[in-house]
Amino acid sequence: MPHVIQPSESRRFKLTLNSDGRSHPVENIMSVATLVLGLVAFVTTFFTDLHWISAWVGVAGFGVGLFSQYISVTTPQRSVNIIGIVASFVGAALGIAHGGFLP
Repeated sequence: MPHVIQPSESRRFKLTLNSDGRSHPVENIMSVATLVLGLVAFVTTFFTDLHWISAWVGVAGFGVGLFSQYISVTTPQRSVNIIGIVASFVGAALGIAHGGFLP
């Protein structure tokens, strides 16, 4: 049983959203866009004067994230979508709580 102790083939770790081996450019772009919008919405909540950016970007990220989750194909895409959706929701909620959609 030498194959149990040492695998015959060592695989290098590769960070990818295409875990099924096929290319999904639209789904990948939407997943990354959801994550970026969510991070922008979340980070701007730390600056209360930027509440309107948090609110608008958070709502946009939430909407894009829900659609991206609907069309996602692989598990890594869904994971990135969930992180972006939650960050967008928190950003939008705190942006609204700090003053709303208008500057």
